[in-house]
Amino acid sequence: MTRASLDKQPHEVASMFDGVAANYDLTNDVLSLGQARLWRKEAARAVAARPGHKVLDLAAGTATSSLPYAATGAYVVPCDFSLGMLREGKKRHAWLPLTAGDATKLPFKDDTFDTVTISFGLRNVQDTDGALREMYRVTKPGGQVVISEFSQPTWAPFRTVYTEYLMRALPPVARAVSSNPDAYVYLAESIREWPDQPALAALLQKAGWSKVAWRNLSGGIVALHRGVKA
Repeated sequence: MTRASLDKQPHEVASMFDGVAANYDLTNDVLSLGQARLWRKEAARAVAARPGHKVLDLAAGTATSSLPYAATGAYVVPCDFSLGMLREGKKRHAWLPLTAGDATKLPFKDDTFDTVTISFGLRNVQDTDGALREMYRVTKPGGQVVISEFSQPTWAPFRTVYTEYLMRALPPVARAVSSNPDAYVYLAESIREWPDQPALAALLQKAGWSKVAWRNLSGGIVALHRGVKA
């Protein structure tokens, strides 16, 4: 299996990410034209980790996204269900408590974390509603969720250009820089099919989160959603 289908069977998605683990971070930087680093920085700013805080970083992959949280003195748990990604992360960051886990069945107790965050991974989960409920369950009362995910550009002409890039330009670029370019065809399709900003906000509210809001990055290519557990 080189790529997952849009019904997002967990074993297919995990296998696909296992296959791109070694060059995943580099490929993302190339395909996002360097914007991926900016998006990670904005997510870290929204999380606002500090000493004594417990942060769960879901879909953490190789744990690159977890490093800013650890640097603040917070206790961060990078969690992913791709064992290939976790193995690659362990090679690079052996000191981090990388943990295997499914976002819909998290291996943590209720009310454990001050913040649960997921960057560019929620749309790969088969049961979005279930994942949002699980995030709510493991978050402490008063804690927050921070979701960084691809979304819909807000300016219609740019939205058209962006969609064309995803479906026409991204696959050839992926063939040049990725060990598994078919995986990036799936990623482009999954971005196109993902709910827009208000729709994701509604899903968060449905799962129990309050004070739900979002902020657009890069003209809405990415949206940063936040919610609080009352």
